[in-house]
Amino acid sequence: MAIKRYKKEDLMTYCLGATVSLEYLNIRPDKVTHVYLHSAFYESETKEKIERICRERGIPCEVNDKVFSILSQKENCFVIAMIKKYSCDLDKTGSHVVLVNPGNSGNAGTIIRSCAGFGVKNIAIIRPGVDFFDPKVIRASMGALSRVNFKYYDSWEEYEASDGTGKRHFYPFMLDGSSLLHETKIEKPFSLIMGNEATGLPASFAKVGHPVRIEHTDNIDSLNLPIATSIGLYEATKGNF
Repeated sequence: MAIKRYKKEDLMTYCLGATVSLEYLNIRPDKVTHVYLHSAFYESETKEKIERICRERGIPCEVNDKVFSILSQKENCFVIAMIKKYSCDLDKTGSHVVLVNPGNSGNAGTIIRSCAGFGVKNIAIIRPGVDFFDPKVIRASMGALSRVNFKYYDSWEEYEASDGTGKRHFYPFMLDGSSLLHETKIEKPFSLIMGNEATGLPASFAKVGHPVRIEHTDNIDSLNLPIATSIGLYEATKGNF
């Protein structure tokens, strides 16, 4: 297999790092096609765990420093897992996070990790949006991408129509026409709808469901997207824990 840097149109992607690779080896081992180890990888317990999983699953595992010089610019990266891309369906009865035109790989990865942490394992992305299979997203999620379902939609209307149950509760996060989040009872199944990092949600979302806002001081103009999403997830799921 030819090794090359990731491009969106590729059928394969990869995990950079031992922790990230182990997530895929443990959660979606059927998607892992190959594992590469660096010759300087000395963490014997982790290395033995990776080699054992690969052996049990029949996944090729080899030491190959050249792969790292091509795919990784991080000096502390000692494991790379090759992943074949896959498609997901969202659980129509479960709760969702909806990202409208997300543009930043690091932010997307952090949101994925928060979703997994709060048990909301369905993420809808309204195009245009960042590529969730980008290795930067996978690494920023610390491999939590393996634990969630995600699906792209060409428009909000397509996502809204895909529900089909009529029982979903929509909560756009925006300033206009909104209620305070901490005073709002979040009904399940919910969709927490978050806008683009720079522009937020279009004004039309003020008429969707029950718009909410997170109150904060005027020392800042807004919270960044991953923090706002995490606060929303906490409020929506705090009764679960």
